Amino acid sequence: MSGQRDTEFDALLVLSFGGPEKPEDVRPFLGNVTRGRGVPPERLDAVAEHYMHFGGVSPINALNRDIIERVEAELRGAGIDLPVYFGNRNWHPMVEDTVARMRDDGVRNALVFPTSAWGGYSGCRQYDEDISRARAAAGEDAPTLSKLRQYYDHPLMIAAFADAIRAAREQLPEEVRDRARLVFTAHSVPLAADAKAGPPAAGGNLYSRQVADASRLCAEAAGVDDFDLVWQSRSGPPQVPWLEPDICDHLDTVAAAGAPAVIVCPVGFVSDHLEVVWDLDTEARDKAAELGIGFVRVATPGTDPRFAQMIRSLVEERRDGAGPARLGREPLLGATVDGLPCAVDCCAPARRPGAR
Repeated sequence: MSGQRDTEFDALLVLSFGGPEKPEDVRPFLGNVTRGRGVPPERLDAVAEHYMHFGGVSPINALNRDIIERVEAELRGAGIDLPVYFGNRNWHPMVEDTVARMRDDGVRNALVFPTSAWGGYSGCRQYDEDISRARAAAGEDAPTLSKLRQYYDHPLMIAAFADAIRAAREQLPEEVRDRARLVFTAHSVPLAADAKAGPPAAGGNLYSRQVADASRLCAEAAGVDDFDLVWQSRSGPPQVPWLEPDICDHLDTVAAAGAPAVIVCPVGFVSDHLEVVWDLDTEARDKAAELGIGFVRVATPGTDPRFAQMIRSLVEERRDGAGPARLGREPLLGATVDGLPCAVDCCAPARRPGAR
């Protein structure tokens, strides 16, 4: 952008991963996700079947549109005049098209809310790359895009998860509730990628540390003293080590320990993405049934009114220069301007085979 930059924000961009909305979208979408990664066609075929199980439609776009409607209402209620735009990394509306439309609408200085709460390459820095790519495509009149900070431990999100844990527990038969095992799960990443998550001064492994911190906070808020943290949705060759254990493998451990049921909380996800409705609601649920233990899945916070309230509070925090509302103890990074990484050598990319 040429000339003097504005100091006031005049729009909000919700930036997400994207997903197919009809069967013919599935393979092109997966091609976008895995471009340059050398993923074999048979792996894409297997993942495509997961989408076809749900009619070739990922829930993510519809859920994001619902979040945007709630955020618009929250902003209006607070007297904040910010139009809200929607752009994706891998499927329509593509972020490049959205930022071009923002430019044409006269937006000069927008905030960006990424639908990932975490540090690390995939959860944070890749969104910076999306911003930079979209601005470059829009040309010299592209708006400034300032990404909001990570929010994994925001009080409103922790409260939403905690209430959802309590509600899920009530779905179990009364005689097993007190003995059900609470298990948190998040998207696995290669160990090498997690080691690079965060700037060197933060000590690395920022993603897994934040997930562990969020799990602790949610359990404490729900009144649970003991819990497990596991991982899900890994892909790629078996010789590449990823964060473990996998949720389905861990269910064997839970059953062997004598727990009659499991309460699975997808703490790593803000909405019911395919990784939730397939990997948990389908595969993990089926595995629990095979083992003869009860299974209940905790709701994600995206449909909770407090999630939109949290986004409004993040906007107000950035606009007013207020201190962050947070409960955790791990570093918070991620706030950027024009997609520039928030720290030198922070969350360097790592090749990660596979598809979401």
